[in-house]
Amino acid sequence: MAVTPPEDGKNSEPLSGIAEMFKIGIGPSSSHTVGPMKAAYFFIRRNEGKFASLRRLQATLYGSLAWTGRGHGTDKAILLGFAGCLPDEIEPDRAEALFHRTQSERKIILPSGQAVEFDIGFNMNETYPQHPNTMRFEAFGAAEEKLAEELWFSVGGGFIHREGEDMSAKKHPSLPYPFKNGAEMLAMGEAHKKSLAEMALANEDARRPRAETLALIDKLAEAMLACIQRGIAMSGILPGGLKVKRRAKELHEKLEGEALKNSRLPNWHMDYVSVFAIAVNEENAAGGRVVTAPTNGAAGVIPAVLRYYLDFCPGANRESVYAFFAAASAVGAIIKHSASISGAEVGCQGEVGSAASMAAAGLTAVLGGSNAQIENAAEIAMEHHLGMTCDPVGGLVQIPCIERNAFGAVKAINAASLALHGDGTHLISLDQVIETMRQTGCDMQSKYKETSQGGLAVNATLC
Repeated sequence: MAVTPPEDGKNSEPLSGIAEMFKIGIGPSSSHTVGPMKAAYFFIRRNEGKFASLRRLQATLYGSLAWTGRGHGTDKAILLGFAGCLPDEIEPDRAEALFHRTQSERKIILPSGQAVEFDIGFNMNETYPQHPNTMRFEAFGAAEEKLAEELWFSVGGGFIHREGEDMSAKKHPSLPYPFKNGAEMLAMGEAHKKSLAEMALANEDARRPRAETLALIDKLAEAMLACIQRGIAMSGILPGGLKVKRRAKELHEKLEGEALKNSRLPNWHMDYVSVFAIAVNEENAAGGRVVTAPTNGAAGVIPAVLRYYLDFCPGANRESVYAFFAAASAVGAIIKHSASISGAEVGCQGEVGSAASMAAAGLTAVLGGSNAQIENAAEIAMEHHLGMTCDPVGGLVQIPCIERNAFGAVKAINAASLALHGDGTHLISLDQVIETMRQTGCDMQSKYKETSQGGLAVNATLC
């Protein structure tokens, strides 16, 4: 299966839902941590019946996973996956302890209780056309005979795909509003007199009972807000070797101090937005619990905008949070369906750009915007991230990723404001901007797509 969408940006699968676009996991990367952990887990589960004589596991990383895997914790994620851990279940502290124990003992304890040897290789010379994030898993017996071998792809946002997997055989629910792009969304909304949030929630009803969807949104929102609170309570140096100092706590304390002195600047609420986003991405960089939204590298944008709505928008209420997530996930699903949310595939325009577009849509929806205004806000936010490269210094999700989330959140709020001050009429459509993002990503050199071979990642050493 080719992961990159075809030229017309369409495929036969329905759009991803809320549970796919938002996933609770651990940092620092959805494509380099969450995806590989899940792939390793499923490799073991799929083949455990063949492992009676298992002696050694081999994982080989290719492409972007090879170039930035160490900085993104891919080796750690794969070992945890082999050990039976999943990103939405493992606690960050336990994950760290288990990883260090596995490294020191040079043995993995599988879910079956078997203790086996392991090796993880980083192949920087080979790539696969299916996707830049490729990993091969192999299992060997006592006589070095090969017991199992599989090729997996981590395609962004924690989504994974196994080579040879028949996606056409997967059963999909029949959705009442099966829009695949912005134009179809607007047409269906007009025809049925439904808002984007109403249509998105109705589509979720085809997947599970409404009460379960609302409970899921509550869980996601609580995880996002809790991540902000942890981020503004923590201090110290982030792991990885760059010696990046956490700033969210100090910045938040300064803002609170200014409030007590009644010396706030006119844009004080936007300063809080930046702190909220930075707090989340510092937690992500530290390997903490975050919500993939739609990726870990862009995990701070949507929580920061959600917190902005709850804290600073008159009339905000928790009921509206359901509409926020519904509208945001619908736009994110359109982007994923028609282009990509993977930094290794299209650069950071597909990560922070997508997150800003989603956040702008969600905020516009809860502030009373029409479908046309929501589509306009999403288009504005994405348009002004076009061409953004993914060039993490040292292969770590720290510089420029942490600050970039703060700017993405501010852009999302500005996009919503501009759209709400108009009537939804505009020249460039969301679909045109998404297609432009896809084409730009295809044209972008690989050194600017999460390999740390170009851009700030190489020039930072000269500063």
